[in-house]
Amino acid sequence: MKRLNYSLFLAILFSFITINSINGASGNMKSHSPAKNDTKNLYSDKQLGYFEEKGEMVFRLFAPRAGKVALVIFNTTDDYPSKYTEHPLKKYDDGVWEVRLKETLYGKFYGYKVINPEDDPVKKDKVIILDPYAKAVATYNTYMNPRLGLIMPDSPHDWYGEKWIQRDWRDLIIYEMHIRDLTAHPSSGSSKPGTYHGLVEKGKRGGISYIKSLGVNTVELLPAQEFANIEIPYKDSLAGRYNTWNPYERNHWGYMTAAFFAPEAYYAEDWHHLRWNTWQGTDGRAVKHFMDMVNAFHQEGIGVIMDVVYNHLSEYEIGNLKEIDKEYYFRLNNDGSFKAESGCGNDLRTEAPMLRRLIVESVLFWMKEYNVDGFRFDLGKLLDWETIETIIREAKKVNPQVVFVCEPWGGGYDPAGFSLRGWGAWNDQIRNGIKGENPFNGHGWIFGKWYGNNSPQRIKSYVNGTLVKDSLGLFQKKEHSVNYLESHDGYTLGDFIRIATGYATGDTVITDVNSFVKLNSKQTKLNKLGALFLFTAQGMVMINSGQEYARSKVIPTEIEVHDTHKGRIDHNSYEKDNETNFLNFDHADINKDLLDYYRGLISIRNNYEAFRRADYENISFMKTDADPFTLGYKISHGNDIFVVLFNANPQKDHEFMLPDSAEYDVIADGSKAGTSALGQAKGTVKVPHTSGMILKKK
Repeated sequence: MKRLNYSLFLAILFSFITINSINGASGNMKSHSPAKNDTKNLYSDKQLGYFEEKGEMVFRLFAPRAGKVALVIFNTTDDYPSKYTEHPLKKYDDGVWEVRLKETLYGKFYGYKVINPEDDPVKKDKVIILDPYAKAVATYNTYMNPRLGLIMPDSPHDWYGEKWIQRDWRDLIIYEMHIRDLTAHPSSGSSKPGTYHGLVEKGKRGGISYIKSLGVNTVELLPAQEFANIEIPYKDSLAGRYNTWNPYERNHWGYMTAAFFAPEAYYAEDWHHLRWNTWQGTDGRAVKHFMDMVNAFHQEGIGVIMDVVYNHLSEYEIGNLKEIDKEYYFRLNNDGSFKAESGCGNDLRTEAPMLRRLIVESVLFWMKEYNVDGFRFDLGKLLDWETIETIIREAKKVNPQVVFVCEPWGGGYDPAGFSLRGWGAWNDQIRNGIKGENPFNGHGWIFGKWYGNNSPQRIKSYVNGTLVKDSLGLFQKKEHSVNYLESHDGYTLGDFIRIATGYATGDTVITDVNSFVKLNSKQTKLNKLGALFLFTAQGMVMINSGQEYARSKVIPTEIEVHDTHKGRIDHNSYEKDNETNFLNFDHADINKDLLDYYRGLISIRNNYEAFRRADYENISFMKTDADPFTLGYKISHGNDIFVVLFNANPQKDHEFMLPDSAEYDVIADGSKAGTSALGQAKGTVKVPHTSGMILKKK
């Protein structure tokens, strides 16, 4: 275990493990009579959180079953957890508690105490609960992540241009990325590595200048709402859990949200590494820094999508919605334990009217206050349909072009259901069909294999956007399909190919990462074939950061962590705030040939609307019956006519007959891609094995 402030830690731990163990004791906060049994559907339209009204500071909290609620104010974080002023709140019939104070409280910190009928009021009195509507959060970096809200005045921001990037979904080329990973490695050249400001520092090898150079038009940020950076001690017990799985004791990706209205404070600190036993976020600068980041992307014409987690709450902490009202906010099993279809310990009851309201208001808050252009919902199927429908309906009133995409799984699988409601969804069918499901025995089309129920007909359906009008299609509109081959989760495409081609196994220990990442000829061809298919398919396109140079996630061998997988390729790097995840731009140089190929394909897609907006009727497939792993089609839009050819056969070259006698410019082949002609073709053209070609009619 890390060295702790044990008095603080033990006080929090003692409270946590005993909150629900004893009932009926008296204490500092006396409880009213038990709440009525009809509270699970209570609703109020009163403004929640804190705000100024008629010269008073108003604090409101929805806690429908509580018998007692108090506001606690700390002058500084040094006063936590015991030196505070306490103010009782008044309860109203709609479950909302309120207090009005005639004080100037800006710069101070706050939380709540909430006593429910089943609580031991003496023990629960020690638990300081974060306001669910807190707009800025200070966190003490230790186990159970104690937090306080920071009371800040609203401050205007000098925004650039229009409020949002208004872009047709069909035109989106999304770059999925982690804020810290883009500049944390020394090769990025950032003077503020791993931060909001470092990400948008211009003229550096990494960060915004690199992203702009790719030609992508949208970034999708891994979770950046305040989240639990720290999990539980390794090979030790805490809160009834014994950690055998996470020697890093960290969460890096951010899928453990703690505050739905506050930006992650870690990315605003001038730290090279997370500092244990230290408060972060005490000055609230993350609010402005997040705004600065969005502003900088907008200045470059790049939209910003936030990855958000509204299906579960941070599991490893004390003082959140669980302590406000477990029964109202969470889905519970018959024995009162939390349901965990998310795999993260505590699924939220999104069908609860006030939680639905919180989710909708959180989305609108990030749109209005931070000018965010869209959202990607983690495990979207865990949210109820009424909430899904309400979110997009209310958000489109604010920005008709706002982007909503999701993982269409978690508690089921229903991309078609999301499409019927106007949402986009990650298309795992194209991912598995083209790349494969796993690199060991689940290879896909680029390897000359059929994974699952894939076939030549299904590959054609992917070209058209995986539409319901085709067999086994998923989407009402092609712009609802988020086409991708790699995401933050699972093996990178580069590592998938390295393993699938026998260059490495899951157990290979890699000591020279620079040599390992360099692609051989076969790996290069496979990477390029996958990319060529991805960027010519109809629908949104998403690539993960580093995919463009076959990034490898190798766990460093020199780290001082008891990780038995050091030196191996990682496929689930959620806990690693280290070089496993950091983008190494030396590796981008090593595989510059592939990087340039991606840039060329992105340029083609940006310049020619046919690959984004062609009508279904204007895509006609050529007969290639001789080999099921060959595919050719003619595509037209406006005055442009293209022929796209693929040969996924791993051994045989294939000669295609072009659909007419016209002359074509070759703008992409198995080696290069771009808007300039690489050569000409007429009549027939030979496509080597494991490669493809784009030809533009003269």
